[in-house]
Amino acid sequence: MQMDFMKMKMRLVYAFILMMGALCLYFSMEPFEEPPIVYKKGHGKFLQLPDIDCKQKPPFLVLLVTSSHKQLAARMAIRKTWGREAEVRGKRVKTLFLLGASDRTYEMNAIAQEGKQHRDIIQKDFKDIYFTLTLKTMMGMEWVHHFCPQAAFVMKTDSDVFVNVGYLTDLLLKKNKTSRFFTGSIMYDYTPIRETFSKWFVSKFEYPWDRYPPFCSGTGYVFSSDVASKVFNVSDSVPFLKLEDVFVGLCLAMLKIQPEELHTEPTFFPFGLSFSVCSFRKIVTCHSVMPQNLLTYWQALENSQEQNCSAV
Repeated sequence: MQMDFMKMKMRLVYAFILMMGALCLYFSMEPFEEPPIVYKKGHGKFLQLPDIDCKQKPPFLVLLVTSSHKQLAARMAIRKTWGREAEVRGKRVKTLFLLGASDRTYEMNAIAQEGKQHRDIIQKDFKDIYFTLTLKTMMGMEWVHHFCPQAAFVMKTDSDVFVNVGYLTDLLLKKNKTSRFFTGSIMYDYTPIRETFSKWFVSKFEYPWDRYPPFCSGTGYVFSSDVASKVFNVSDSVPFLKLEDVFVGLCLAMLKIQPEELHTEPTFFPFGLSFSVCSFRKIVTCHSVMPQNLLTYWQALENSQEQNCSAV
């Protein structure tokens, strides 16, 4: 009798272990994503708008930087370096930061105070997480469409990116293309990531096709301001994806706007680049630059204006 009881007890233990293992496997295979976002053009309402009058003083270039509540150090570093530029090669330049909303009252209060001080924040009431990066980017497009269509060019970039605003301005003036223009680090023939463990997982329900159209890395792309209005207007006619750079690429494909190279040499570096004064003078973007490094690089560039790089 005791032996039968022990056998039954062991079976229950094994059954419990198997059940827990199955549950762990099930939840580990769930896609790394939030519940799907139902997107509508103009999603959410504005909480903050920047202090800029594009009608009176149209900027040549507006730089829209996606940021989050926890990235104050990055924003301050940008404000002290490439984001402080107000005029480059005689052209007006304006840097603005794109943010969503936080569930934490102290974070919302802090960003409201920061916005009052610097007057360079665009904010809406959607939750500020990775999965709403597309909403954040489209908020920037909407802002240009409604408040600053007079800008000649717009750049979307991230808060951990070095931007050489002077060299970008030079290249845009040489390019001299002011409509239906879109450039950056062009990604050709990319396929959706179907592994559920990946941060960039996209299900077949979200995107059933096997290839993405050409798109530019979200670490930094530049476009004529008319493209902002066109993308914003077509945005609710394409499959919504949390991958903002792919989503913008889908909008461009619908608009039949082909991304094109800005220069014959590589100028956008979405995977990073080792710093040197001479190399950073001839790039537009470098990704994965931490705030302290950004300050150091910028100081080095400012201190070496006379350095001859022609032999490099």
